[in-house]
Amino acid sequence: MWAMVQKEFRQLRRDRRTVAMMIVMPLVLLVVFGYAASFDVTEIKTVVVGPDAPAVAERLREPFVVDRVEPQQDREDAVATLRDGRAQVAIVTGGQPQALVDGADLFAARAAVTAFRQAAAQAGASVPEPEVLFNPGLETSVIMVPAIVGVILAFVGVVATSLGVVRERQAGTLEQLAVMPFRPTDVFVGKVLPYFLIAAIDLTVITVVGNTLFDVPFRGSVLTLALGAALFLFVTLGLGVLISTVSQNQGQAIQLAFMTLLPQILLSGMIFPLHSMAAGVRWIGYVLPLTYFIQVSRGVMVRGTPIEALALPLTMLAVLGLAVFGLSLVRFRRDLAPAGRARPRAAEASGTVAAGAR
Repeated sequence: MWAMVQKEFRQLRRDRRTVAMMIVMPLVLLVVFGYAASFDVTEIKTVVVGPDAPAVAERLREPFVVDRVEPQQDREDAVATLRDGRAQVAIVTGGQPQALVDGADLFAARAAVTAFRQAAAQAGASVPEPEVLFNPGLETSVIMVPAIVGVILAFVGVVATSLGVVRERQAGTLEQLAVMPFRPTDVFVGKVLPYFLIAAIDLTVITVVGNTLFDVPFRGSVLTLALGAALFLFVTLGLGVLISTVSQNQGQAIQLAFMTLLPQILLSGMIFPLHSMAAGVRWIGYVLPLTYFIQVSRGVMVRGTPIEALALPLTMLAVLGLAVFGLSLVRFRRDLAPAGRARPRAAEASGTVAAGAR
């Protein structure tokens, strides 16, 4: 028995990725759930418009944090502010006050509705009844389906792509491709394009099913969502190829893919509100591609946000895509080069042996 124990420890010592996963992943989960796993919303970004905006803004208390005061604007401007994701609550003054709440930001919306109703119970009719926009029923499915679209695209881009490329290396076909008259870029694009098409089909199916079964609205532009999905896939496909270049087998690829997907699911704002996380953990979320795709998908589908208001997340996806895709292409070329040189040397050696035998 002791010999078996020693053998297992020797194998674990050689398999450093598994050991790292066994040690690092519990620490990551501890930090995430300790600092990020919170549904509590303590600050609600608020804009106040209308002729009495300055006076009303001074009377607002926590959890409402006044971001802007616009005396010259009206209800239409307030709705546009919420649609573009620039605030979570808009208060319209002048005449009968109105409190507009962005239902696409589910946890902030629930906190705002509760705060308004508690204030109304204490102060009477002077506090307006909140009007929830974009997701009037505050249904979880309305905000989860657009996020799940991103998870599915990430799964196809990272897991399926990395496994596919590693499988080629294990089967030896990657070496055959290296000695064929193909440029490394041609091989690279040929490997990732099928997964791009599969992900595009998944995007269409999930969007249609979500709209049909869960009554998830689609208020924005199809082209804007397609652009966001293409940029997001640009990142995830590159990440999948990058994982494949540092993995020797499919088991290692799955481990690394899992280690990249889990933080994205937990820290992107899909489950826990990003603005409720501790500052140190929140900044991790700001470098994750799923964070920005969720902003695009929820904005387009739920709010009908126009493309100009989504310039920041789209730009961040493009920057991340160029960085990850470029790095993965460089490593993929480097992997192909030794394979291409090894094949001719093997053939030359075989010819030398044959000549000697004659």
